[in-house]
Amino acid sequence: MTTIDYYLAPQSPWTYLGHERFARIAAAAGAAIRVLPMDLGKVFPVSGGLPLGQRAPQRQAYRLVELARFRDALGLPLNVKPKFFPVPGDPAARLIVAVDRADGAGAAMQLTGRVLAAVWAQERDVASAATLAELLAECGLPAERLADSGTPEVQAQYERNTQQAIDAGVFGSPSYVIEGEIFWGQDRLDFVQRRLAQRA
Repeated sequence: MTTIDYYLAPQSPWTYLGHERFARIAAAAGAAIRVLPMDLGKVFPVSGGLPLGQRAPQRQAYRLVELARFRDALGLPLNVKPKFFPVPGDPAARLIVAVDRADGAGAAMQLTGRVLAAVWAQERDVASAATLAELLAECGLPAERLADSGTPEVQAQYERNTQQAIDAGVFGSPSYVIEGEIFWGQDRLDFVQRRLAQRA
């Protein structure tokens, strides 16, 4: 079985735009997914990336155009300037790690989708413990995962994910890595699908 390393930041609009399509593509190919939330605050400094607010005005403006284009093309609800953005991704990322450790990749994928939609479609604050508790409940996951997300073990896993992303050459979210080959961005999912077809 092919395994896809899914490196993501849970506050990324591009990850939101691709998440459900990626899940469908992987399922159709019979591929396993390793859900790997990472800290872009540590990835960007070693890969040349910049936080959104530090990017040139032209790049910031074009980003909004592209978000609207993909939103409309994919037929997904998306607020290009959501109420709670920028938002720290660490609390949600650690919660996804905690769920993955205790409940498996399928549950982690479900929660990831809920978190992404909460930011980009529902105007919810995913840095808030109350919101994260609500998202757990909506997924039918144990409430104690929120407490689990604050443990040293989960933090260590989050840090390992981030270092693994850096070591793999990942520089942005989402990145899909298949046998060492990086596919960066939801607009590369066609290539992910082709790559998986080669393994069938």
